[in-house]
Amino acid sequence: METVLPGAHYTDTFSRPINETATPEQWARALFGDVPGPGARLIWRGLLGLRLSRGPSAETVAGWRIAERGDDWIRLETTSWFLTANLLVTAADDRLTLSTYLRYDRRIGYLVWPPLSAVHRRLAPGLLRDAKLRP
Repeated sequence: METVLPGAHYTDTFSRPINETATPEQWARALFGDVPGPGARLIWRGLLGLRLSRGPSAETVAGWRIAERGDDWIRLETTSWFLTANLLVTAADDRLTLSTYLRYDRRIGYLVWPPLSAVHRRLAPGLLRDAKLRP
């Protein structure tokens, strides 16, 4: 994998230990589901205007397009009219890691994301903690 998101203005990373073996895509679906839930739709579509696909698909996770994958990682991406977003889920060395990368494509991104990033940083550890693989 080359650079996750060239010119990213915001990045963060959260991780937790894991005992289960699964593909990065299985972990991404455990984190976010096949389609976004009501809270995710409110934030992603409503506040950030992210373009998410509708309905479950083998090409998407929670509406985010699967952009690239490797043996121990998967990169999801989407855009809005003012930003580009990537989520990188890595499952390696008995750790599950979620990294977020945002690039502000319009000035409004500098205004919208900073307050929402505080909410994001509170929610992300819980997503990791609560991720359950499907049988």
